[in-house]
Amino acid sequence: MEKFNKLSGHAIPLRITNVDTDMIIPKQFLKTIKRTGLGEFLFYELKLDQDGNEISSFALNQDQYKGASILIAGKNFGCGSSREHAPWSIADYGIKCIIAPSYADIFYNNCFKNGILPIILDEETVSKLQDTAENTLNFNIDLEKQNITYVENNEQKEISFDIDPAKKNCLLEGLDDIALTLNKSVEIGNFEGSQEKETPWLYGNKLT
Repeated sequence: MEKFNKLSGHAIPLRITNVDTDMIIPKQFLKTIKRTGLGEFLFYELKLDQDGNEISSFALNQDQYKGASILIAGKNFGCGSSREHAPWSIADYGIKCIIAPSYADIFYNNCFKNGILPIILDEETVSKLQDTAENTLNFNIDLEKQNITYVENNEQKEISFDIDPAKKNCLLEGLDDIALTLNKSVEIGNFEGSQEKETPWLYGNKLT
């Protein structure tokens, strides 16, 4: 998993609450187990009408938000089913950070496992950032310092955010669950060697 430290980019204001995982990536695109190629289907049923034409009012279809790496969303983002394709599609689209007042627990934890930083801020602050995103090109996010900075009316603004230290470290080091386990491979090997001597039958060995 790619390490996350600092991010500089513009943001998409998504002024919708209770965005569920089927809205993020509809069920018909869940046939693959690959993490790539899903970005084009992100918010598929929100950005296209029934005839397959782009809905111009939807933020992802507007030119000023093309190439954005930050999503500023409403509360309870990622609710619904626990499909991991949701963070896969977000990451594949190029979004590396989500800012919202709250998330569904499973989606929130899945973000960290896929290199996405989900930031939690109060609703008023999120609403102000959504307004700012309409006029500000760049937001700077520093995970180590746990802050968001941007320039508004020629004035430097800074917002701090909280994050679980363990989850923060995983993003900084680029560690998913598998990598975390492999970091303990020596200890695991020592334990298994000791256990095999004490309980050989667990390893298919006969008692002598």
